[in-house]
Amino acid sequence: MSRTLWAWARLLGSALTLAVLIWRLGTGPFLNGFRTVDGGALAAAAGLAVLTTVCYAWRWKIVAGGLGVDLPLPAAVAAYYRSMFLNATLPGGIVGDLHRGASHGRDVHDVGRALRSVAWERFAGQLVQVLLTAIVLLALPSPVHSFMPLGAIAVVVAVFGVVLVARARPDATRSAWARLLSGAAGDIRNGLLARRAWLGITLASVVGVSGHTATFLIAARTAGVSAPLSQMLPIALLVMAAMMLPSVGGWGPREGVTAWAFGAAGLGAQNGVATAVVYGVMVIVASLPGAVVLVVAWFRRTRAPNRPPLRERTAHA
Repeated sequence: MSRTLWAWARLLGSALTLAVLIWRLGTGPFLNGFRTVDGGALAAAAGLAVLTTVCYAWRWKIVAGGLGVDLPLPAAVAAYYRSMFLNATLPGGIVGDLHRGASHGRDVHDVGRALRSVAWERFAGQLVQVLLTAIVLLALPSPVHSFMPLGAIAVVVAVFGVVLVARARPDATRSAWARLLSGAAGDIRNGLLARRAWLGITLASVVGVSGHTATFLIAARTAGVSAPLSQMLPIALLVMAAMMLPSVGGWGPREGVTAWAFGAAGLGAQNGVATAVVYGVMVIVASLPGAVVLVVAWFRRTRAPNRPPLRERTAHA
């Protein structure tokens, strides 16, 4: 029941955000965004998606290996593309991650640990993204620049809390909370902060965030926004942070925050909505290889029962 209510809350929240934007700005910015998308922008998004997907798949491989459920990089890349496509087209934004975690878990006969590897991989990426966003927003002017000292303190406290959890070694036999804390501490130590893990995770996350930011900047140029990079970079990272919020395929909070940020920066809320729409289309197109992965997997499943047993095929050979 709670999961159903949460799913409906995400759907209604995204729909309400879009409805408010249409009420205040009209449908023009949305239509302009769809009209301005061109082949060059889509090709750039697809190319950047290859880079970011490989980096994120490598990050997942590192975390999964630290938790004892390793997987080959090609399989991780294919699963991550499939995850991107499902997240971009289905409500919630996490269906693809649950799917790749469960699928990997069935392959290694440990669904729980595989799902934890996905959760910690996403957490590590978001933590690095928050750190990068805080640094850029502290260094460059933005609509939230005056609030950034408090934001930076909150980020430092959060990182310090993660380190404390990793160093905790509670008696796992005392209570359910102690067992949970002990398991989280072990996962952080082995999957995120191990000597061979943290540098690769950080590098992969930085490259991935840079790729998404570059995609947003291309979307802004495609939508006709000509503001300098020093003004657009903080806005792009603000919008990337907003995409962590619950949504329906990314739509809703992204458009709302982009409209507000563009308006606060004097670039026009209409241009913000158009940029967000262009970005959304670019992301969906860039995730289409994930649909191919789904079709290939379905075809293999339907063909597998019709194949003769291995002993029979060996005898014929």
